[in-house]
Amino acid sequence: MTPSHKTSQLCPNCRRLISRDEPSCPYCGIKSPGSWWKNNALLHPLQTPELFLTWLSGLNVALFVLSIILNPGGTSMGMNPFGFLSPDNRSLLLLGATGTMPIEALHRWWSLVSASYLHGSLLHLIFNLIALRQIGPLVIQEYGLARMFTIYTLGGIGGFLLSFLAGVPFTIGASAAVCALIGAALYYGKSRGGSYGQQVYQQIGGWAMSIFVFGLLVPGINNWAHGGGMAAGALCGLLLGYQENRREMLSHRLLGAACAGGTILILLWAVATAVIYRFS
Repeated sequence: MTPSHKTSQLCPNCRRLISRDEPSCPYCGIKSPGSWWKNNALLHPLQTPELFLTWLSGLNVALFVLSIILNPGGTSMGMNPFGFLSPDNRSLLLLGATGTMPIEALHRWWSLVSASYLHGSLLHLIFNLIALRQIGPLVIQEYGLARMFTIYTLGGIGGFLLSFLAGVPFTIGASAAVCALIGAALYYGKSRGGSYGQQVYQQIGGWAMSIFVFGLLVPGINNWAHGGGMAAGALCGLLLGYQENRREMLSHRLLGAACAGGTILILLWAVATAVIYRFS
């Protein structure tokens, strides 16, 4: 008898257990779910949650390293853990920091996207990546990868836009986008209800409260971006729906692909212009 692990698999789209020989997934309808190219993680990172989160984390790390390389003389190497390995504001500005100064003086509206991938210190980066790896899998599970990245992208933009309207001059960090995931998870828990929904709401509510308290106690935290990100994430959760009440549709995938394509183009532009300016 053929071992069961060779005749069954997780659908590359909806992640439910199906037969490898199915002509289409009985749950989501994707054609030929057992074909090798639909199950190749490198070809379909948006259908592989762990690889996707690894790539997203790696992108943040890569931009952090580049921000230090662009101006090593201005990098803080002191013993203060909150300032250890801190790139200077000039390299962060070149790579797409946002706020009233970059937007009003330089008309860099695209920085509302790029700022989510920049960090002010090693500890800043580590905190945000830990939060992303803790909350990201839950949002992917309940919304799907395409909607998760849409929430992450649009929530980050929403958070930084509120921050801009509040007059914050210079700001960076993935925390606005991560807070959008928190907002979407809070909406999911409250909307779904039941014991599981209540458990999600309480657990994620703990994250939200911790971020709020941290923002009050630690100077320099952009609470406007955090609050705006949570609100934008909850709104995205409401408008996009989650897996249990609205199955992932083509429109969700197209929106997720548009967010991914736009992010890549903006980051490439930011990196190219920063490197040219720095080394010309």
